[in-house]
Amino acid sequence: MVRSVRPGLLERAFAASGARVFVCQPLFQNPTGGAYAPARRAEVLAAARAAGAFVLEDDFARRLAHEDAGPLPPTLAAQDRDGAVVHVCSLTKIASPSLRVGALAARGPAAERLRAIQIVDSFFVPRPLQETALEFVNSPAWGRHLRAVARELRVRRDALATALAARLPALSLPHLPRGGYHLWAGLPPGTDETALAAAALRAGVAVAPGRPYFPAERPAPHLRLSFAPAASLTDLAEGVDRLARACAETGLPTA
Repeated sequence: MVRSVRPGLLERAFAASGARVFVCQPLFQNPTGGAYAPARRAEVLAAARAAGAFVLEDDFARRLAHEDAGPLPPTLAAQDRDGAVVHVCSLTKIASPSLRVGALAARGPAAERLRAIQIVDSFFVPRPLQETALEFVNSPAWGRHLRAVARELRVRRDALATALAARLPALSLPHLPRGGYHLWAGLPPGTDETALAAAALRAGVAVAPGRPYFPAERPAPHLRLSFAPAASLTDLAEGVDRLARACAETGLPTA
């Protein structure tokens, strides 16, 4: 599992900034697809507890686990004994971009403060949308849908990783995620990732440069590659071919 939070630095950040909320994605984090190791989860909660801070757990990808993900860890909220974790999830990514239905779970003082806001916000969620979501998740089709998505995400992940290894050996994949729909690819030192992303767009494939995903200066150039929007595996292969043309244009070696 990828260790994406260093508790010692988190403690120092709380002390230096006076922040009282830590926003995190402990499972299948965007963009790396990494997950907190069990010990790291407890350390993050301890750091927040010591600072008197809340943890906002963005659990957006729990239902985007791949077929080979294995048993998933519990939510941070399930491990929280102090009511410091606010858990957020939604049906949007697993069901449909148009199904704008989410859930917020909290307890203790946090729940009391959030409930007043949610009473107003939830009142304006269209009733047909709520009924659609309720019927979907309680139908036999829901389980079949989750299994189909898990299988397809694994197939697409492997297809994209294989194509990248064959066509673009200059890109590295230090971590093959078991959930989500992104690959986080490392680029050779000195690569202008912004120029590469622009060249890729001219070639007809959209990729995201890594710089915006770093809160400070990036240690190395990266690209975020999504395998969810493609209509088929053929389109994924075509996307890699177009990315290879963009890499050749910007001076990166291709196979």
